[in-house]
Amino acid sequence: MTKAVLGIIGGSGIYDLPGLEDVREEAIASPWGEPSSAVRRGNIAGLPIVFMPRHDKGHRLSPSDINYRANIDVLKRAGVTDLISLSACGSFKEELPPGTFVLVDQFVDRTYKRESSFFGKGCVAHVSMAHPVSPRLRIHLAAAADAEGIPVARGGTYLCMEGPQFSSYAESMTYKQLGYSVIGMTNMPEAKLAREAEICYATVAMVTDFDCWHPDHDAVTVQDIVRVLTSNAEKAKSLVARLAQDFPREHEECPIGSDRALDAAFITAPEARDPELLKKLDAVAGRVLKA
Repeated sequence: MTKAVLGIIGGSGIYDLPGLEDVREEAIASPWGEPSSAVRRGNIAGLPIVFMPRHDKGHRLSPSDINYRANIDVLKRAGVTDLISLSACGSFKEELPPGTFVLVDQFVDRTYKRESSFFGKGCVAHVSMAHPVSPRLRIHLAAAADAEGIPVARGGTYLCMEGPQFSSYAESMTYKQLGYSVIGMTNMPEAKLAREAEICYATVAMVTDFDCWHPDHDAVTVQDIVRVLTSNAEKAKSLVARLAQDFPREHEECPIGSDRALDAAFITAPEARDPELLKKLDAVAGRVLKA
């Protein structure tokens, strides 16, 4: 059995993880460039935790400036087996008001400026994204939320836009009419890269606003969002503490194969693979490439 190591990516408003014990900061080099920050290693209730603030301390990085490949590569090198993304978002549904946590189960990717795969020329691989969220992680998150008295919506679709500007009214109305639940700027290509790295992934989408479709909230401002962020961040920290307390100490095999996503993904013949790219894939795909 593999020991479970829980990774936490902190989104807007979550730049540290109070309650982390035996903390040490570690700068891990990645062949994919500079990650958002050094990771903070520690434990909660004896469970190994690796924390990374997605935007760096002080919110230095916009969603489009984040090096998602480096972040996931670094977390893989740090031994993370299960990854939770804490992410601020807007809501398209009246029943998901600001302050609501949504355990999304689907994503729609509308980003266009970001490197979205570790694979490409010299080593092509295709992983399934039909079910992008690990169901066991969602179950553990829901149980932790129930134990802490934090209301959550179980299921929903997260639309990831490029940003950094908020939606136009026409965009917001289109996404609402398509039935999407929430909108954010960071979970893609993060979820895709986690799947390629064979890390089980789940998102806690923390609603801060109604986007601009809502007649009473038709001008989203940073000031409005920050007020809700503070409250959401406190609840998120309680959720993580409870999750860690009850989380299995041995990594559970993912029922949808998130942790074995590369088993049948490679299409490039071994003799045609680029040796330089293979070196960069040592952490992400080492389990398969070294087999």
